Amino acid sequence: MAFADRIKLIEEIQQLRQSHVICYLTSVRPNVNAMMSEDAVRAMFDQMLLLPERPVKKLDVFLCSNGGAGAVPWRLISPLREFAESVGVLLPYRAYSAATLLALGADDIVMHPFAEMGPIDPTVTNDFNPIDPNTNRLVGISVEDVKAYISFIKETVGIQHEDELVKTIEVLAQKVHPLALGNVERFISQSRMIARKILLTHMKDEHKIDEIVEQLASKFYFHGHPINRREARELGLNVVENPTPALETAIWQLYLDFEAELQNRDIFDPMGEIFRSAPDPVPSDPNNLRPAIVLPGVSATLDVITAIIESARSSSHFSQRLRWVVTANGPNFEPLVRTETLAQGWAHSEAPRPAPPASPPSPAA
Repeated sequence: MAFADRIKLIEEIQQLRQSHVICYLTSVRPNVNAMMSEDAVRAMFDQMLLLPERPVKKLDVFLCSNGGAGAVPWRLISPLREFAESVGVLLPYRAYSAATLLALGADDIVMHPFAEMGPIDPTVTNDFNPIDPNTNRLVGISVEDVKAYISFIKETVGIQHEDELVKTIEVLAQKVHPLALGNVERFISQSRMIARKILLTHMKDEHKIDEIVEQLASKFYFHGHPINRREARELGLNVVENPTPALETAIWQLYLDFEAELQNRDIFDPMGEIFRSAPDPVPSDPNNLRPAIVLPGVSATLDVITAIIESARSSSHFSQRLRWVVTANGPNFEPLVRTETLAQGWAHSEAPRPAPPASPPSPAA
């Protein structure tokens, strides 16, 4: 469904919620690493400026994302609070990590039965992280994994002597650069600080706030733990109980439309495209004793939408055009591929204006 047709679904939710709705979704498509990012903040600002007044009584953020940059939720909640007397978050499906942080800033949260939030312990990547020898890419370090390693040594193994503990830290430092470990500590503090500041925008009970932050930051033991709406209420979050069937249906229908545009149910498979576009396989020797190869020069070009920010007034898409080119074949005859970004960026469009009413026919002479 095109943006013009999706407006009706957004307006239906606005009527049911008596609110203004801004949608923010990043791709959750398999093999597409799309995160909440700093450049999206500017597009959200543009949506706020289109609101009919300041502040509006209620503003809802329709949100779906696997997470992203930890500072984005705070950068969004602050202006959202200035542009609305009350802020809500509508969760149709996934809202993990940074998306969970953004949801913490809502006065009320509407979770569809399929919706999930997640822990807020960050995974940290910087130039000092270890490199995966198979992909030559930096490996993210889970903050909780580092803490769990120390807990395992002290509590499970039972090592308490200072000299022995120093040796275990030395072992860790041989695998992970000390500056990367220092960065982990910084991100632990930042994640907790941002969560606390966001909750303070609408909650006054600091003891309750500290409990929520502690639970989300370190009590689930696994970054991928899905938090359903019952569990979210048990944490102390203001999750709406028993949303009307009409609202749940409208939320899910809107998500399904975004899901189709983002192709969230289709595995992103550039290598498959390369094999499909390649000529007939070429045997490596006349006896066909070795596997077939794809000749260098074979390529595949794919377009992918990774983020959408949209309201009933305008729509913004971030898309990329990517090309994969086979450059050679490896020792096991697997294709070695170079990835090229041909184009990327935001595209913006306004909602179509309704056609003016037809003029009445002129009276016959």
